Amino acid sequence: MKMTDRIKRNMQPDKPMTLISLRLPDHVIDDLKEVAPSLGFGGYQALIRAYISNGLRKHLAEREAQRAKDSTVEEFSQRLIAHGVPEQAIQEAVAEMRAAR
Repeated sequence: MKMTDRIKRNMQPDKPMTLISLRLPDHVIDDLKEVAPSLGFGGYQALIRAYISNGLRKHLAEREAQRAKDSTVEEFSQRLIAHGVPEQAIQEAVAEMRAAR
């Protein structure tokens, strides 16, 4: 799903919710209950949802950025091949770049 579609979906009021069961240590729940009001949340469950949403959005954005990079590398590789650069040399260079990250 495109990021713009995700944003539109996330902005809709009254999104359907699914009940889940999640085991967390008691001290984590106590800390969440203590921190939630100071962060403007009515309860610790809303804070948990916010933490999950923020982490998920971050990872989805990173994944989207990686897909864009991969697409650019693929397009560039195809153009190099069209200009006579050996495919093996391109594959080795791409592998070296990825290993250096």
